[in-house]
Amino acid sequence: MNVMMIAPGYPDEMPLFVRGLALEGAAVIGVGDQPEGDVPPLAKQHLAAYVRVPSLQDEDGVVKAATQWAKGKKIDRVICLWEPGVLLAARLREELGTGGMTVEECLPFRSKDLMKEKVAAAGIRIPKYKSAKSAAGVRAAAKKIGFPIIIKPIAGAGSMDTYRADNAAELKTAISKMGHIDEVNVEEFIDGEEYTYDTICIDGKIVYTNIGYYRPRPLAGRSQEWISPQTLCLRDLDLPHLAGGHQMGHAVLKALQFKTGFTHMEWYRKSNGEVVFGEIAARPAGARTVDLMNFVSDIDLFRGYAEAEVHGRFTANVERKYNTANVFKRAEGTGRIQRIEGLDRLRARYGPHIVHVDLLPIGAARRNWVQTLLSDGYVCVRHPDLQTTMDIADAVGTDLHLYAG
Repeated sequence: MNVMMIAPGYPDEMPLFVRGLALEGAAVIGVGDQPEGDVPPLAKQHLAAYVRVPSLQDEDGVVKAATQWAKGKKIDRVICLWEPGVLLAARLREELGTGGMTVEECLPFRSKDLMKEKVAAAGIRIPKYKSAKSAAGVRAAAKKIGFPIIIKPIAGAGSMDTYRADNAAELKTAISKMGHIDEVNVEEFIDGEEYTYDTICIDGKIVYTNIGYYRPRPLAGRSQEWISPQTLCLRDLDLPHLAGGHQMGHAVLKALQFKTGFTHMEWYRKSNGEVVFGEIAARPAGARTVDLMNFVSDIDLFRGYAEAEVHGRFTANVERKYNTANVFKRAEGTGRIQRIEGLDRLRARYGPHIVHVDLLPIGAARRNWVQTLLSDGYVCVRHPDLQTTMDIADAVGTDLHLYAG
């Protein structure tokens, strides 16, 4: 099977998906705007070919270059597991006649307006919302919905460029930061715990499920530099308070007619037990969350996804053994990493429950913590007991320090 994959080298997880596809027997044709020499070695090792395009932002140019390259060749699948390229992949499918989800079917996964319309039409609870294309429109929407509100790009990904406003002064500040965005959603702020519902599907049937949890909520984690945000994957998916998330996840996928691949949904559970839809993407969760899912069951979902995509089956043993958590660290100070303190003590204390460490090395420049959840690195922990997992994660958050200068 010839699989054309947009952006095989970015984000960081993509080379692992290239590897998974190749191991499942696919010939992977990468389409990207990186020079071929800059493609990460793991991706390059498993690519059958690479089509260099000037810019992935130029959809017409990408479609033209990729279709010209594919002339006379058989392309069986076109995929993109990177949010901005979901519609581009659909356009290429239509141009190449490969089948799979069309542009029309993918639009609700990129337009938060259309997404909410379809989900609400299926009787699923969504936040009150209104789209806006100007500062005046944002203010009018806020007045209609009432504070507190959330403002987010209509085609955004994750919590980037997302702001909460509890009053007119905070709204003014949020508007001042969003001048580079053409259209936004202004929506009701849902006061509750925030979860994920992640799936791999084959022809509309869910074959793998994961539920994750944020500590604290992503918006809070993005607003204070001192916080070490955590993402968790839960061992026990049958807990009573998660039942509403399962039901909603199934209903949303049915309403949006998702077919084959990874999905990542976010949902809220209020203190009164009500569940509210957040949003959904036709791609895997980012920030190394697929690694977290792997550590739950000691499996390889990069290859499991590829098996579903290439062969239409999913055979991984998904016995859930552990709760897992990624703890993202932000260095203190500016400039380059000078020293790391506390890691050896944490390893001595928790031993095998610290399963992966990926921190920036000494001498590396700090990352912009506002632009990437990965920040200056992360530590992955796991334990069969949820509270113990959170206690270990909290210890990493408080006792591990990176210093920059």
